[in-house]
Amino acid sequence: MTTSKKNIVMREKDMQKVSAQQKVVQALVKVGVYAFLLVMALIVLFPFYWMLISSVKTLEEYRMSVPTFWPQKIMLSNYVEAFTTANLGRLFLNTLYVGLVSTLLSLVITILCAFAFARLEFKGKETLFGLMLATMMIPGELFTITNYQTVTQLGWLNTFTVLIVPFLVSVFYIYLLKQNFMQIPNELYLAAKVDGTSDIKYLCKVMIPLALPTLISITILKMMGAWNSYIWPRLVANDAEHRLITNGLRNAFTETTGDVNYPVQMAAVAIVSAPLFLVFIFLRKYIMAGVSRSGIKG
Repeated sequence: MTTSKKNIVMREKDMQKVSAQQKVVQALVKVGVYAFLLVMALIVLFPFYWMLISSVKTLEEYRMSVPTFWPQKIMLSNYVEAFTTANLGRLFLNTLYVGLVSTLLSLVITILCAFAFARLEFKGKETLFGLMLATMMIPGELFTITNYQTVTQLGWLNTFTVLIVPFLVSVFYIYLLKQNFMQIPNELYLAAKVDGTSDIKYLCKVMIPLALPTLISITILKMMGAWNSYIWPRLVANDAEHRLITNGLRNAFTETTGDVNYPVQMAAVAIVSAPLFLVFIFLRKYIMAGVSRSGIKG
C-alpha cells in the first residue's frame, strides 16, 4: 500500500509539472500572438496616423527634411480650407445620390434574381446560373472599353445615369443572397403556394425578413463601392457637376493652383475617409453576420 501510494503521489507530481509546463507554453504562445498582432496593427494604423497629423501641420513643417511625428502647431483651419477648396459639400451630395440610387436599384435586382434562382423552376436555370458565375472570372477592366463605347452611343456621358446603370447587376451579390435564400426550407414556399400566396408576397413577407443580415451586408458593401469608385467616374463623368468624391478630390487641389497645399489635401482626405471608418466601426458585425450566414447550410 505504501509503494502504491508513493507511485500515486509521484504521478500526481508529474502531472502537475506537465500541466505547469503546458500553461507556461500556452502563456508564451499567447504573448507571442498578441505581440505579433500589436506589431501588425501598428504597421496598418501608422499611415492613418501620419495622415491625421499631416492634416494639422503647416506647409513649412510638412516640407521639413526631418519629419516630425507630432505637429509643432496644430492647424485646425486646414479642415475648413479643405472643405471650401475641394467643394466637399457638392462632392458629398453627388456621391450620396449615386450611392443611394444605385444601391436601391441594385437591391431590387439582386433580390428578384436571387429569388428566381433559389425558388423558381424554369428551363435552363442551372446553366444560366453557371454562366453568370463564370463571368466573375473575367476582370472588370476588360469591360471598360465596350462599356464606354455603349454609354457614348447612348449619350450618357457626363450624367448621373452613366454612374448608376452600368453597375446595377452584381453576380457576387446575387450568389451571396441566393445561398442565403437556399437555407430557408422549401416547405415554407410550398405551403405558401398551397394557401394561394403569390411569389412576390412570399418574398416580401418571409424571405426578405429572414435574409435581412445578408441584405444589410450587401447594402453596406454597395455603398462603400460607390464611395470608393474612381476609374469609371473619372472616365465618363469628370465635369464639375457630376464629379464624385474620389476624382473630385484629386482635381480640386490642382485646378486652382499649381502649388499643392499638402496638409490641406491631407485634411480633405481625412474628411472623406471618416464616413468609411464610421461604417467599419459601427456596422462591421452586420457585414460579417451576413457573409457568414450565406456560407452556413441548415
